[in-house]
Amino acid sequence: MKVYSASDIRNVAIMGHSGSGKTTVSEACLFSTGVTTRVGRVEDGNTVSDYDPEEARRRASVYASLIPVEWKNTKINFIDVPGYFDFVGEAKQALRAADLVLIVVSAKSGIEVGTEKAWEYACELNKPRMFFINAMDDENADFEKVVNQLKDKFGKSIAPIQVPFKENGKFIGFVNTVRKEGRKFVGGKTENCDIPADIADNVEEMFAVLTEAVAETDDSLMEKFFEGEAFTIEEIDKGLKNGLCSGAVTPVLCGSAVSDIGIKNLMNSIVELAPSPDFAAKEVRAKDFKTGAEVMVKCDENAPFSAFVFKTIADPYVGRLTLFRVYSGKLKKDTPLYNVKEGVLEKVGHIYCMRGKEQIEVDELRCGDIGAIAKLSSASTQDTLSVKENQILFEEIEFPGSLYGMCVVPKGKGDEDKISQAFSKILEEDKTIKFNIDPETKETVVYGTGDTQLDVLLNKLRTKYKLDVEYIVPTVPYRETLKAKIKVEGKHKKQSGGHGQFGDVWIEFEPSGDMTVPYVFEEKVFGGAVPRQFFPAVEKGIQECVKSGPLAAYPVVGIKATLVDGKYHPVDSSEMAFKIATSLAFKEAFTKGKAALLQPVCRAEITVPDDYTGDVMGDMNKRGGRILGMNKVGSKQVISAEVPTAEMFKYTLELRSMTQGRGEYTMVFDRYEEAPADVQTKVIEARKKLLEADKEK
Repeated sequence: MKVYSASDIRNVAIMGHSGSGKTTVSEACLFSTGVTTRVGRVEDGNTVSDYDPEEARRRASVYASLIPVEWKNTKINFIDVPGYFDFVGEAKQALRAADLVLIVVSAKSGIEVGTEKAWEYACELNKPRMFFINAMDDENADFEKVVNQLKDKFGKSIAPIQVPFKENGKFIGFVNTVRKEGRKFVGGKTENCDIPADIADNVEEMFAVLTEAVAETDDSLMEKFFEGEAFTIEEIDKGLKNGLCSGAVTPVLCGSAVSDIGIKNLMNSIVELAPSPDFAAKEVRAKDFKTGAEVMVKCDENAPFSAFVFKTIADPYVGRLTLFRVYSGKLKKDTPLYNVKEGVLEKVGHIYCMRGKEQIEVDELRCGDIGAIAKLSSASTQDTLSVKENQILFEEIEFPGSLYGMCVVPKGKGDEDKISQAFSKILEEDKTIKFNIDPETKETVVYGTGDTQLDVLLNKLRTKYKLDVEYIVPTVPYRETLKAKIKVEGKHKKQSGGHGQFGDVWIEFEPSGDMTVPYVFEEKVFGGAVPRQFFPAVEKGIQECVKSGPLAAYPVVGIKATLVDGKYHPVDSSEMAFKIATSLAFKEAFTKGKAALLQPVCRAEITVPDDYTGDVMGDMNKRGGRILGMNKVGSKQVISAEVPTAEMFKYTLELRSMTQGRGEYTMVFDRYEEAPADVQTKVIEARKKLLEADKEK
């Protein structure tokens, strides 16, 4: 593969709903450019893009994959992005490297949730957008219906630059809306033809939609549009390109990837209309590492080298591959790389362009291009690579929160350390995976964006890291406390010949009012009933007791213990005796006093389209939640609520089900509060059974 300058590069993320044909589009591009001799099929598990065994098994993309092709003296770096919602991290990484988002829509199914998500992600990052209506050869394909859906959903920017036509029910060509010229697919090539009479009115209608979108890109064109003057082809071409780059125009093309129809025209449009890196990312904001000042990095081959690591592939067999986009300068084999964040100088061995799993070695990469280096010792996703004399930091990718958590349980003995080692590599690849060992329960808990992502992770642990593990629901961190003041005695007396053991305490237990602190200890002993040297033993007894409460062995919080009286023996009393006496008093207080189980409560913010607010609020009430308020943001509602944490373990999946994948939420721990009586009974009984089962083991 030859070296390309920024003006001859196009970086395109292929996005859309799962099953819309994104991977097949990239396969068709490979076939049309002569890289492959057949269009790979997702169903057969033989695509260049979906090369991981997990992707072949699922017949769906799991990881974003680079697919560079060379077309008309231009290098198009396609990035095939998974469509399933769990892999949003892969989408965010791909978008960071891309200058255009090609959204694939099924001509049969039309707009789906994944279509909306792709549009939203692109808009968030101000990326230009283009639609490709796929599967036009399906007997149920309806181009006009899909275009109308796009207009209704995404507004006036929608600009169809092709209108398809059929012959005997078969998709055989299209009309170029700009030039009003027919194109017919004959033997793998496109030939000129007359516009079929039965679609002439449709062409005029689509031309009107196109010109209205182009008019929005320029004041002079808008004025001309309102005066009823026709645009020249040159004006339309210029308006299309400028409008696409600014986001004011969204071109719509059509074809069939599986039949390799319209794919060459798609690539032609990308070359002609899509922004090159020196236009789309002419100047990128960064931060001077030493001063913290903002700097603008120019897409200039003669500038100092800088690049951003947007993805890492960590394989236990192949090793680590660092994927990056060059923002300025050039990278050659002898270029010394400096990892700014880590402060490490890296040696560059071989430079690659990735095509699926294939590593194509190149001598040089110029600004705007995407490449990979193997076995860098320090670089990971989000790092900035530069020359040491030009230490800058690019803005990091903002990944979504990972709220779906499961406990990882090894089936084999002694695999805990191996799990930690495996996760250290997995976390290099996927920044949406969170992993921690709960200090309270000692459980290994992994968090992700959904059950599919965690299922992929489970299979990876089994196949790549040879760890036999399973998932269970994590333990809810309940707490125990007292609700009212009570005075109790704890007396420990034991005679065993010689010195005995004696300790007698009277302690007042009451709520402290602070659930963030386990206990507060005071002493108000008069007359030396308990000598001062035993006060620390009493507090130590309380300190040990609050670790595991009498109700269900959960930690105790929010109590105040005041030592008010007691007795001692000059010979038999000891620190141990008073510590035991204190523990007896502690249990007595929880047995006779008003003890309660506390549940963790979180504050959630749920963002959903208006149509789903009623269902979401009703569901929150069923979970024992409290609605705090609603706030309109754009076309969506943000619902604020407080809800027991125990009710939120699978909320990621349930919210998706309720909203067809359109809902999102964030969640943070807020406080502890008393659980309802029925919940307390249920939790205490379940806990006792679990503890008894553990004893039997």
